[in-house]
Amino acid sequence: MKETSLHSALKGWNAQEGGQQEVLVDGYWIDVVQGDMLIEIQTRQFSALKPKLADLLDRHPLRLVHPIAQEKWIVTLSPNGHVPDIRRKSPRHGRPEYLFLELVRFPQWMEHPNFSLEILLTREEEIRRRDGHGSWRRGGASIVDRRLIEVLGRILFTTPDDLLSLLPSSLPQRFTNRQLSNLIRVPLRLATRMTYCLRSIHMLDLAGKSGRANLYSRYVAENKT
Repeated sequence: MKETSLHSALKGWNAQEGGQQEVLVDGYWIDVVQGDMLIEIQTRQFSALKPKLADLLDRHPLRLVHPIAQEKWIVTLSPNGHVPDIRRKSPRHGRPEYLFLELVRFPQWMEHPNFSLEILLTREEEIRRRDGHGSWRRGGASIVDRRLIEVLGRILFTTPDDLLSLLPSSLPQRFTNRQLSNLIRVPLRLATRMTYCLRSIHMLDLAGKSGRANLYSRYVAENKT
């Protein structure tokens, strides 16, 4: 598969402190090896890594690094690849909670002692080409590359408890997906994935119903008798 500029740049960024890039470990090419830690960078589609991680986790500490664009610039190329004078800032701002859009593929791995997840908040460029083959939402332009401008911050999650930090302290003891969505101002679909992941790793428990909606509680132990 063709490597994006973003993936290549993040390999270099993660290898700054003596790490080695593209190392063969147990028959798999690993993006970065830092001491005994294997580092895999996945910009999207966590599911593509599932077989690889499932085979490696029992034998090696493994960190999955996922970039989320906190600030994105859109650069649109003409069909022949020349850059017209079009570079605009996207109104969308990525947030750490977006990790659940991908973590939903295998949330249970947060319970594995060898697994950790690091989110990099980035400033990046999305390169598009007006080739007529892309989504109608982009006017037919295809996304042809992503480029790293800067890493703005990083958040490391090593245990299931760490993910609870993404729930606001003002959340009621018992809450619905809709309440979570409204409180942190994310789409209901994302709030639903958050609660699904947190239930899967025993950080949330079902706590009854509010009409047709499930109620959740943040502290599983408090719901046990």
